[in-house]
Amino acid sequence: MYEEIHISVEQASDAKVLIISVAARLAGMHPQTLRQYDRLGLVQPGRAGGGGRRYSERDVALLREVQKLSQDEGVNLAGIKRIIGLEQLVADLQHRVAELEQQLDDAYTRIAHMESPYSGRDLVRQERPSTALVVWRPRRSSDK
Repeated sequence: MYEEIHISVEQASDAKVLIISVAARLAGMHPQTLRQYDRLGLVQPGRAGGGGRRYSERDVALLREVQKLSQDEGVNLAGIKRIIGLEQLVADLQHRVAELEQQLDDAYTRIAHMESPYSGRDLVRQERPSTALVVWRPRRSSDK
């Protein structure tokens, strides 16, 4: 029998190191199913030098999710592909929102620093600009 291995998608590695037979066993599927899912674009394995497919832990977790949606929820493969695409879009957007929130926090910090009464403490204000004229003449060799 197969031993059950749990891989969470969030913590799974992206390293494409698993050959198709190992990935299929870990996902509880036949290798031909993985080939079909690759052709449909549900999972995108890496390729070895000889052209063999290489899967990551994240790919295996995704394959398990595909299997769950298909068998337990009755979703067809086109629907699963759409769900996967939307989940990736949501993850990308959440990452972008986090980046923008950090940029906004940084901007608020800079504004607060500029508005602080002590922010320009090291600078000396000059009340009126100087109108002095400085004339510079190059030194002549006889002036040495």
